[in-house]
Amino acid sequence: MRFFRLVAMRRFVRFVCLGLSLTALPATAAETAIAMHGTPKYAPGFTHFDYTNPNAPQGGTLRLGVVGSFDSLNPFIIRGQTPQGLGLGAFALVYESLMARSWDEPFSLYGLIAESVEVSEDRSAITFNLNPAAHWQDGVPITADDVLFSYATLREKGRPNHRTYYKKVESAEKCGERCVRFAFKRNPDGGIDREMPLIMALMPVLPQHDWLDRDFNRTTLRPPVGSGPYKLTKLEPGRSVTYTRDPQYWGRDVPAQRGLYNFATIRFDYYRDDSIALQAFKAGQFDLRREPDPNKWATAYESPALRDGRLKLERFEHQRPEAISGFILNTRRPLFQDSALREAVGYAFDFGWINRSLFHGLYRRTESFFPNSELAATGLPQGKELERLEPFRAQLPPAIFTTSPAPPATDGEESLRANLLKASDKLKAAGYVLKDGQLYTPDATPVSFEVLLSDPAEEKIALEWARALKRIGIMAHARVVDSAQFQARLTSFDFDVTTGRWFNSLSPGNEQSAYWSAASAAQNGSRNYPGVRDPVVDALATAIPAALTREDLVAATRALDRVLLAGHYVVPFYHLGADHVAFWPARVAHPAVTPIYGAILETWWGTEQKAIPP
Repeated sequence: MRFFRLVAMRRFVRFVCLGLSLTALPATAAETAIAMHGTPKYAPGFTHFDYTNPNAPQGGTLRLGVVGSFDSLNPFIIRGQTPQGLGLGAFALVYESLMARSWDEPFSLYGLIAESVEVSEDRSAITFNLNPAAHWQDGVPITADDVLFSYATLREKGRPNHRTYYKKVESAEKCGERCVRFAFKRNPDGGIDREMPLIMALMPVLPQHDWLDRDFNRTTLRPPVGSGPYKLTKLEPGRSVTYTRDPQYWGRDVPAQRGLYNFATIRFDYYRDDSIALQAFKAGQFDLRREPDPNKWATAYESPALRDGRLKLERFEHQRPEAISGFILNTRRPLFQDSALREAVGYAFDFGWINRSLFHGLYRRTESFFPNSELAATGLPQGKELERLEPFRAQLPPAIFTTSPAPPATDGEESLRANLLKASDKLKAAGYVLKDGQLYTPDATPVSFEVLLSDPAEEKIALEWARALKRIGIMAHARVVDSAQFQARLTSFDFDVTTGRWFNSLSPGNEQSAYWSAASAAQNGSRNYPGVRDPVVDALATAIPAALTREDLVAATRALDRVLLAGHYVVPFYHLGADHVAFWPARVAHPAVTPIYGAILETWWGTEQKAIPP
């Protein structure tokens, strides 16, 4: 696992832009921040984010370990593997976007390359006013031409998400040397994609003069020219990459940057596998490591250094949605088109035993498609969530309105036995027949299926589930295949049951339709792995990006969550609810405040340096 899954969902935040059309409402006055819903937390004139230390010591070297390799320095195309630190994700050091994300709000952006924005009242257009101090690392000023070049290039040649979102732009025009205006196309229903202003605000900005003499779609090892706080200064292809803080960085005093990027040098060393990387970390060869494996967290760091305090393990609690993972039931298969069977197999998953026996009790049971966040449906629907569900009452199972959506509890020693009895009762009521230890469907078909896996570590979980299923007459067979075969079968939905995961942010949007809509169910390669085809799901997924307030967004998301849970498309696994980070406290330290999105590496500093005077 790469360290920079530290805030995994940050990779999945997507942003698009608005432009002023002839039919757009007037733009508001220029603002230094924009929020998806409501008012940004930080008022104009703020000095720094609450989760940063503006007086953090400056200097020193941060050494990090990464598993894998790299062969290109162009992070904006799908070809090649790029090293950590360039941009497009957590810990972007070289390339910057028009605005910067605040990690203690669901979805708010603040001035960076664009010092202010003007957004039309209906969000059909946005104007970016560039900071006159902003310049590239070679000293050339950043202009509107750079922004338009970046937009046009990424729309035609960039990654799929860039191409998809930026093609929603109706027009892009220069309104001054440091002014760019984007107008957006309307949806078929006449509405506007309200995420677009923020998506465009997070568009990476590229130097036109540095790209004009080369093919954008080719991999390259040419050192990049960015506008960010660090320059790439040393490269050993596939082995290491070193960044050095730019003494001429234009944005050091921008409020959204203050207290960030405190190290003078940042070096990433690459390792062939995680076991080697772990041993290197314990030997002191790098300074900080995120540990997603609870078994390693519980046992692998035991050492004299840990006992005497030279090595520290720290758990950073957060409130961002954890990834939803589990056994995915393919409803394209006739067997799993019966919701009674889908519900019953969930009773056979003994999370309590698995967590105690295999994971040292460190996991929490996942009970939502948006676990660990305010977006998760809990208890009975009420308020605005109930209002969202009421129009579909006749199309929904009555239990949605009368019972909690939580999966069966498996905490006690006898809980599995009780759950299997409940599963058997539900199957019997649905017409299933148990004969000589084999369960048969109402049409006399034996209930048997394959669990397709690519990670051998998941086989133990699948085998435990299969043993429990066998007790109610269901024959499940785990099969581990190589990554290429697994991906091919996943892409074509050629499986009975498999494992997978979905990532969400605190501001879900258009991706929910890509995950769950009937249209995506029919599209090979989509993320709708279970093949959900439900008009209620379609309507609720569409309502999420159309929400006008945070309250409406939360209500629509909870309603979607509740309906998906009631469909029993996934047997949910577990999540940590925190970032586990091991580090050497004599070398690095972090601020006292952890934002809602978790540990943010950009805020750390070297402990061997002196603090800046207030």
